[in-house]
Formats: sequence, C-alpha cells, structure tokens
Amino acid sequence: MNYDTLVSMIEHYGYAALFFSLWLGIVGMPIPDEVVVMTGGAVTGSGILQVIPAFVLTYLGVISGLSLGYILGRYVGTPVLDKLRRKPRMNKWIGFSERLIVKYGNFALCISYLLPVVRHIMPYLVGINKMSFRRYALLSYSSGLVWTLIFFTVGRFVGNHVQDVGVLVYNYGIRLLGLLGLCIVIIIIIRLVRRRDPAR
Repeated sequence: MNYDTLVSMIEHYGYAALFFSLWLGIVGMPIPDEVVVMTGGAVTGSGILQVIPAFVLTYLGVISGLSLGYILGRYVGTPVLDKLRRKPRMNKWIGFSERLIVKYGNFALCISYLLPVVRHIMPYLVGINKMSFRRYALLSYSSGLVWTLIFFTVGRFVGNHVQDVGVLVYNYGIRLLGLLGLCIVIIIIIRLVRRRDPAR
C-alpha cells in the first residue's frame, strides 16, 4: 500500500482509515506502519483532517494492534510463532527478537519500536513469556506514544514525500532515527544560543 492509496482511503473513510490501517499494520499485515502514521500527519498538514482527532485515532490504532499481538501471544501461545518460523526470513527476525529480550529484558519492548519487523514480533514474544499486562502496557504504550508523535510530526513536515521517507526508515531504521535525534538536538542548541545572544 502506498501513500496515494492511503490518502484516497482517508478521503473516503476519514479517521477510521487511520485507525484500521495502523491496527492491521501492528499485527503484521503488509502495510508499513511508519508510512501510515506519517500519512496521518501529512493529511492534517494539507487540511484533509484535523490534527488532534487524527493523532488520537492514529495512536489508538497503534495500541489496539499492540494489545491484540500481546493477547495472541499470551493466550494462543507458541502456535503463532511456530507458523511464523516456517518462513526463513521471519525465523531470523524471531531469533533476533528473542536475543533482544535476553540482552535487554523488558526494555526490549522500547527498543523494538526502532526496528520495523521486530516491532511486530515483540508483542507475541512477551505475551508468550507471560509478562503482566500492566507492565506490558506501561512500557509498550508509552513507547508507542513517543513513536507515534515523532512520525506523525515528521509527516506534517514532509507532506507528499512520505513514501520516500518511509522507505528510508524501513531500510535504515535505528540509524535514521538516531540522525533525526541528532538534528533535533542541534536545532535546540542553536535556538538556545540565539535566545541568549539575540544579535546572532
């Protein structure tokens, strides 16, 4: 699904298109969730949707998908993973996700947001491992809020270039996000310097 298709869906179905596209994306459907979130931001920039309702529905779509992934892992269990492991590429990502949990524990949930495929696998794994829903929601929903806010805001600025940015994010993930964070820090420093010395 590309940017133009998403915009067309949003024009026809409004806020519901954002919610269901994100819900399907988080549970593993072939819709890049970064592109959906950025598209949500882009359509508010162009005036198609209002900012606050669009952001709220986008975030609700994310956490609804996260909750479903966790519930499937906790109550359906290993059959979900066994089915995914039959695909060599997915088996590789599952192994990587498991190593993240071993190395970083609960905080692997937060890290998983930086990695497109891992982000979809992690809810199943922590559900299977019987993490309490309260702890899961605290870590995952808070990370999801930050993640949604970042990409929604980026979408408002990049507009029609959402698809191109989405490809970069998918291919470079954590490195691109780190670069974005560095740019934000530089901008903040420049603004602070200018406030202290208005003559500059």
